[in-house]
Amino acid sequence: MFEIINLTKEEFYKEEMKQVLEKGIEMEGLKEVIFTVILVDNAYIHNLNKVYRGMDRPTDVITFALEDTKDIETVPRLLGDIYISIEKAKEQAIEYGHSFKREICFLAVHGFYHLLGFDHQTLEEEKIMFARQEALLQSEGITQ
Repeated sequence: MFEIINLTKEEFYKEEMKQVLEKGIEMEGLKEVIFTVILVDNAYIHNLNKVYRGMDRPTDVITFALEDTKDIETVPRLLGDIYISIEKAKEQAIEYGHSFKREICFLAVHGFYHLLGFDHQTLEEEKIMFARQEALLQSEGITQ
């Protein structure tokens, strides 16, 4: 079970995001998970980034994972929260030359994999995480 909360007045692809996250839960063989996706503006995520990561700038997505390993098998799994800046997602969609739908769904999926314990600090970790993300997005027809 997960919830998507929009703290902005901006429109976004809620149904598509919901579908891709449900597919991710299925693809990863998860039985019961609990997490929240919170859509915010740049000012809100800037503050989170500054307070929790020491970076004085807005970012696209920040996760607060309640687990720190991929090996937890409790049911339900309490994964944590994914914060996404809608403003940053719109900026990046233009910058990267793809749709806002692609970017907002990518950020949700990216946050989802972080909550599951995946990371991209090394090239090997990045290959694994990004391959899973892309497979999930492709499976739902969300392409660049």
